[in-house]
Amino acid sequence: MANFNVIQLKDAPKAPFPLDGRILFTSPELEMIHLTLKPGESTNPHIQPFDVLFYVIDGIGDLIVENDSLKVTAGTLIEIKQGTMRNWINPEKNNLQLMAIKRFK
Repeated sequence: MANFNVIQLKDAPKAPFPLDGRILFTSPELEMIHLTLKPGESTNPHIQPFDVLFYVIDGIGDLIVENDSLKVTAGTLIEIKQGTMRNWINPEKNNLQLMAIKRFK
């Protein structure tokens, strides 16, 4: 058995929400989800009971954190602490691609 695992985005299982999310890795400690928001799409405002790191792979999006709005561009990492209300909005003409890394412990 190999000491590594390779997962291609096209083969990753679909995340259980209506947007284009693909689960690239999951373990008891963390989960990595690749998320694509098409122009005009957004996530629902929500709170999670764990910390989340978002890395913007491509595009420009608006991240609403509590009462603050941030314009976020590719190459940016954002850490959101557990219990914080947030949502993503793609107001642009191109796709917004994010990596969400959920830290469970």
